[in-house]
Amino acid sequence: MGENLVFYLKTNFMDSSASIILAVAIMVIMMGMGLSLSLSDFKRVAQNPKPVLLGLTNQIILLPLVSLGLIYLFQPPAFIAIGMILLTACPGGTSSNLVTLLAKGDLALSVSMTAINSIITIVTIPFWVGYAYTNYLAEASSMSSPTEDIFKTLIIILAIPLSIGMLVKQRAPAFAKRMERPVRIASSVFLAVVILGLLAREFDLFQQYVGDTLAIVVALNAITMGLGYVLAKAFGLNLKQGLTIAIESGIQNGTLTISLAVITLNEPDFAIVAAIYSLVMYAMSSIPIYFGSKNQ
Repeated sequence: MGENLVFYLKTNFMDSSASIILAVAIMVIMMGMGLSLSLSDFKRVAQNPKPVLLGLTNQIILLPLVSLGLIYLFQPPAFIAIGMILLTACPGGTSSNLVTLLAKGDLALSVSMTAINSIITIVTIPFWVGYAYTNYLAEASSMSSPTEDIFKTLIIILAIPLSIGMLVKQRAPAFAKRMERPVRIASSVFLAVVILGLLAREFDLFQQYVGDTLAIVVALNAITMGLGYVLAKAFGLNLKQGLTIAIESGIQNGTLTISLAVITLNEPDFAIVAAIYSLVMYAMSSIPIYFGSKNQ
């Protein structure tokens, strides 16, 4: 039975119907994020912008730069390099809110950072994808730039569902509150299924490069989480805020990364980095959870 499952995933996963399911799932996840947001969240950020601005600087600027530094140091194959840039260009994952809660961090800061970063990256992801194609893909000169397609995809699967979720929160707050937990659980389960299917489909490639990929994503996660915490403390933020920025810097939206690689770019191999990183980031998140529970 196990062999039959692997065979099915290898032959059917990432076909057109699976891609549609993938797109719908990420839309549901983003709508779920919107269900936990209101305009008051953004007003709170305006009243105390320092923690959010510092966290967003770490996510939007430093995270991709750390990725480029590791690519230069490790010299991985092009598909890993592009996968790294795509992963670090994507916003933080919605599961960062749960990890922040378990670490006794600043949940309001976590939710605000995730939401604002998701909006900003609609503009920054196309830039980084264009950069990755230009610098790491040998045949890029003969290909049309995917930046416009990426932008359109992000509007459809990210911006619109997020806005709908916020509208539901405003019009039916009780319903939105009831749906937060089920959507959060569903997103975690779905990410696990996506990773299983992707690794089954690209198993040969995974076997060949898992060592190199694992080393570079562990380094990426450790550096970005550490950098987030150190910068937060250097700028005078408290422990809760420091832990939250570290978590937001380390937990990336693996589902969105995989969706863009598979659906928009039609390059499932670009998603291998995100699949392996997703496993690593959840394992590494035990560090801030342990640290937060012991020091508060």
